[in-house]
Amino acid sequence: MIDTGFNVFTDTPAGKDPDSFSPTLRQYHRELWSKELPNGIPFTLDLDTPRLLHHSSELGEFFLSSDAIGHTYRGVKKMSHIVQQLPSHELDAFFNLCTTIGGFIVFPSKRVDGKMTINGARGTNQRIQDRFDLTLECIRRFYADLESPLTATISRYSSFFELFRDFDGYVKFFLLDDLVLDDCQEINFWHPFSSFDESPLPQSLREYYEYKTKVENFITSRNDRIQHMY
Repeated sequence: MIDTGFNVFTDTPAGKDPDSFSPTLRQYHRELWSKELPNGIPFTLDLDTPRLLHHSSELGEFFLSSDAIGHTYRGVKKMSHIVQQLPSHELDAFFNLCTTIGGFIVFPSKRVDGKMTINGARGTNQRIQDRFDLTLECIRRFYADLESPLTATISRYSSFFELFRDFDGYVKFFLLDDLVLDDCQEINFWHPFSSFDESPLPQSLREYYEYKTKVENFITSRNDRIQHMY
């Protein structure tokens, strides 16, 4: 049974990251993503590797780790002048929603040739700034054979993305339907987007509220999708 209101920090040791240390989050990921792939082959995850999820079959061997989808940017220095204008109860409510299962996904966790994983690259790339909607645009472009700031990183894990056949398969497998438009031809961006050359971060309190509302709506809708599965 998956509780879509469960805050994954509640069973995470103080000062630790729930992506690695919440046993409930890890169990939820295993339950959600152990299912048939678009080609009909079962994709079963086990918890035999500490802090990770693992799959091994004729499809190959994959080690996956959790990663957060929603971010408040509360601790980001360049955003502090905006975030600090929000009432603390609004920011807390936003953060608490982001800590539910609808606010998490999994990516391949093993470094290839000592280079960054997707988790690491999307968090440090200044043109992504950990925004999942921009990450999903990079994944869409990968399937369409188009360039993006994460092309090299995503390509290192092509065997993982090939499991889902195409972008539509990836979106549906991970219940990301509310983050795409026009039959997966376009991303439903959380902040206006025309190119990766623009700042990925909201530039005003108004823009932050718009971003916040869209993230909250997405996570709420994804939690609803998860709830209907269980």
